Amino acid sequence: MNAAEPASRLGPAARAAALDRLSAEPVDLLVVGGGVTGAGVALDAATRGLSVALVEKRDFGAGTSSRSSKLIHGGLRYLEQRDFRLVREALAERALLLTRLAPHLVRTIPFLFPLRHHGWERAYIGAGIGLYDALAGRHRAVPRHRHLSRTGALELAPGLRDDALVGAIRYHDAGTDDARFVVALLRTAVAHGARVVSGVHVDRLPLGPDGLRHVALRDPVGQRERTVRARVVVNATGVWSSELERAAGVPEPVSVRASKGVHILVPADRIDSAAALILRTERSVLLVIPWGAHWIIGTTDTDYRGHDDRDHPAASRADISYLLDHVNRVLRVPLRIEDVVGTYAGLRPLVDPGAGDTTELSREHLVRRPAPGLVTIVGGKYTTYRIMARDAVDAAGLELGEPIAASRTETVPLLGAEGLPTARSRARAHPAAGRLAPGMVDHLLDRYGTLAVTLLDAIADRAELAAPIPGAAGYLLVEAWYATTAEGALHVDDVLTRRTRISIEAADRGHAAADPVARIMAPLLAWSPAEVAAEISHYRARLAAETLAAQAPDDAMAEAARSPVRDLRLLN
Repeated sequence: MNAAEPASRLGPAARAAALDRLSAEPVDLLVVGGGVTGAGVALDAATRGLSVALVEKRDFGAGTSSRSSKLIHGGLRYLEQRDFRLVREALAERALLLTRLAPHLVRTIPFLFPLRHHGWERAYIGAGIGLYDALAGRHRAVPRHRHLSRTGALELAPGLRDDALVGAIRYHDAGTDDARFVVALLRTAVAHGARVVSGVHVDRLPLGPDGLRHVALRDPVGQRERTVRARVVVNATGVWSSELERAAGVPEPVSVRASKGVHILVPADRIDSAAALILRTERSVLLVIPWGAHWIIGTTDTDYRGHDDRDHPAASRADISYLLDHVNRVLRVPLRIEDVVGTYAGLRPLVDPGAGDTTELSREHLVRRPAPGLVTIVGGKYTTYRIMARDAVDAAGLELGEPIAASRTETVPLLGAEGLPTARSRARAHPAAGRLAPGMVDHLLDRYGTLAVTLLDAIADRAELAAPIPGAAGYLLVEAWYATTAEGALHVDDVLTRRTRISIEAADRGHAAADPVARIMAPLLAWSPAEVAAEISHYRARLAAETLAAQAPDDAMAEAARSPVRDLRLLN
């Protein structure tokens, strides 16, 4: 077992203990927001020796950080915006994640950039991708780009139409399961002393007479209210950043523009290609990314007008049609609406300069100190979460008014990374490995890294956990058990939507899996039979609401269809 694994667990007992400590002891930093940015801040602060806690109103990564394109990349299209510093920074982070920090979670992906015009386009795009490689430096961690003829490109991607390209350029980026990455980041922070709690609402955060922020927390799970005293509060709430600043008494809160990004999933056999695709559109780019037995196609980039419910953005029929229309322009066999097995929508928190299309807004991040004892971090890219966290903790150090250690997360691997080179042979030799179907040991290694041995230990103790989850044969019952005992899952939705991706991968989106997963979770969370039934019913109602939303013609009607089935943590 990984030595840090027990100390990093986010099970129900750890949650209760963390809440008790929060009420009893002041902290240097209280991070509000459990997405990738907040998780990065918690790890950065904890590894600098600060006392740190993090609270999240829903599940970890439930907002933007589980609804991305699943890429770790430099942002090739930002070169056209001449944002060279952002691209160089992101490419350096990509290399770090691939080689040192999270090689178990981040993997190289080959991309094909089809060219539509002879001559000038190859020179123009080739120069851009050449610069992309150059900005990565000597330690780019991925192969260099290659120019391909039309014949070479079609050999790599036979599913493209002959008239869709005159040639192509192949280059490489990287991808990750964004929700799993957030959990690994948070658990690494816990292993370094952070206290982390989900399902907790921040109601007020006034500045007390002692100079500390007195943060009122409401815990619907334990049905209690608590007060946490923090020297500094770090606002990492993304599209909710202005609301938290307002609650802290900031007279002119930061202006955040929410941009909606929609993705769809289709089965892998519907697109014949050995590489991901990047396609230019009239607004931006369209990505077609391999995702296990599926392709992810996205994304849209439109102003989000549904400010009444930023917790539950929904994909409309117009969003799905936009993606299908654009990808079908290059496919030999067009996709149909019936091919779409999953959809998801997320909101990008962009710093709002007051004008311009969302596709033109910078992906740079902003750190500000709008009031005593308050730091806000907003904007940025998933890939550069570590830089954002470093800058936010540096700003918090100024609020603390005393010298703090320099950031050292550049050298801190995420949980599951250390010992990875020998993990595969050790896992295959584990006594429980023989109980699994072919390929499932590798499945666990690809999702948990060296922590896969912990799941195999559980299977050795309880053979029934080796069974596939009904309705989702690509996952095991032990993963639902581990999600609940170690990864902070409190609801069926947490397991099916973020700890696994059954909700967007399974043909029935997890309808059949909800019952067996609820029954695995029930004894671990002390659910009554009525609570088990309510969990299953709520999850299936959410699926029905999202299906109805996807049939709506526009954002307003999609939101009206989706919003009635709210996250259970938001109903109290």
